[in-house]
Amino acid sequence: MTHSHHPDPDTWYPVAPPTARKGRGAVTNLQGRYEVDQREAFDDGWQQTGEGEGGQADQADQSGEPRLRTEVFEERAKSILTRNQSPDIPFNVSLNPYRGCEHGCIYCFARPTHSYLGLSPGLDFESRIYAKVNAAELLAREIAKPSYEPEPIALGVNTDAWQPVERDMRITRRVVEVLAERQHPFAAITKSSLIERDLDLLAPMAARKQFMAAITITTLDADIARSLEPRAATPARRLRTIRTLAEAGVPVGVSIAPVIPFVTEPDMERVLEACAEAGATSASYIVLRLPWEVAPLFQDWLAAHFPQRAERVMSRVRDMRGGKDYESAFSQRMKGTGLWADLLKQRFHNAVRRLGLNERRHGILDMSAFVQSKTVREKPQLDLF
Repeated sequence: MTHSHHPDPDTWYPVAPPTARKGRGAVTNLQGRYEVDQREAFDDGWQQTGEGEGGQADQADQSGEPRLRTEVFEERAKSILTRNQSPDIPFNVSLNPYRGCEHGCIYCFARPTHSYLGLSPGLDFESRIYAKVNAAELLAREIAKPSYEPEPIALGVNTDAWQPVERDMRITRRVVEVLAERQHPFAAITKSSLIERDLDLLAPMAARKQFMAAITITTLDADIARSLEPRAATPARRLRTIRTLAEAGVPVGVSIAPVIPFVTEPDMERVLEACAEAGATSASYIVLRLPWEVAPLFQDWLAAHFPQRAERVMSRVRDMRGGKDYESAFSQRMKGTGLWADLLKQRFHNAVRRLGLNERRHGILDMSAFVQSKTVREKPQLDLF
């Protein structure tokens, strides 16, 4: 892994290279996309297969393509909290410590955001990571403003806050420290077991009803997961993370996202059963979303890994999207519409009811203990008068 520093701290992000590397995500170069990174060892579940970090799969490129190193650009952001008014999203404020994500999930709806930087939504999204090194500082300053109105923050919505680069950068850790110090409630969603590292902060917050978590699990099939989400923890390791969080007193749910017809969709009930057994108390799902550049990337992946069912998969996707690859309307983008979407909804709710999930609501986080620090002010220079 290499780090890059931009000389101008006031820019939003480092200047993009003149020629953006083009790529197709995790399709043609799955086995050799990354050099071995000299990082602290971490159990993501792949070591047992010999394909985790430092394993044979990371060292050998069997496709003949040049290996791709992870580059981290240190970004000094100008703001850190993002507000939205989308009626189909259960939060109003979010915080993302990184742009891009090493997990390399081919279906990631955030891939097109790298296009805004003049980079490829494919391999660049996975290998050129922008780290907001001043995230904790900005957060502390924002929530200390007299005008700040506290409400729960969603952490790691666009890209995973505990992705592999976080082991070195520890930006998410510093953000959580600020939230814990100010007793500011937040929720987090991840597919990384690295969240367990921060249980010393998260468990006490959960005990005060200031934190809840969701773990994303798309399938229990490790082979499918390896090609679909090549650098995320194994499904079995994520189940262990659910158990670890639950045993520490953290309210934890499972997000089955995305549901991919004929690929991960047959696994839905098994995923719910395994997560309930591990200690999850809530569940949700999202149907595959293919906005902008994600559609051709995903279809390339589908043709490479499931050629015999690719046409069938896309036909079912379009059945749930009004005949299109994607429908962005708020009323349709998360769950889809039509017969097949209705059947999927029925299956999900029947399984949830049978397993006793979603019976206890953890959706209300307690804001009453929030501490608005007086040590950081909007205009410190006024203290002189």
